[in-house]
Amino acid sequence: MSKIWIVSKRQLRAVGLISLTVLLATGYLLWSSKDSPASGTMSSEQVFHLVTGEFKTTTDSGEELEVYRFDPGTLYIRRGQPVQLNITGVNGKIHPFVIEGLNIQGEVRKGKITTVRFTADQPGTYPIVCLTHTELKNGGPMIGYLVVQ
Repeated sequence: MSKIWIVSKRQLRAVGLISLTVLLATGYLLWSSKDSPASGTMSSEQVFHLVTGEFKTTTDSGEELEVYRFDPGTLYIRRGQPVQLNITGVNGKIHPFVIEGLNIQGEVRKGKITTVRFTADQPGTYPIVCLTHTELKNGGPMIGYLVVQ
């Protein structure tokens, strides 16, 4: 025996409204996903802010120790994406530096912002080394790290 379904106009309108809502939502989601790349990489510049910091202490024997650092000490960067580092001089008069492996050099002065732009194409860890503060006897080592993934 066959079953007969009777559909009222009200039920037909409800199914049509639900179908239209699903189609519009799907269209919106597909349209808005075009703005984000499928590979997960972004084309915009990564911007990082660093400062030069200083720690001071006195040992039990009365000797004063002073060390400088870049803060944050480690930055994670996406390979192939443009990077902007804004390094603000807070402590210490002057910090000439190099970024080993990227052929970048610069200088940070107290109260000033030094901006460095580059794109790292190879994954790895690249030290930012202050050339003034290289050993404990002269307030170092003052090293930060750029980790390119």
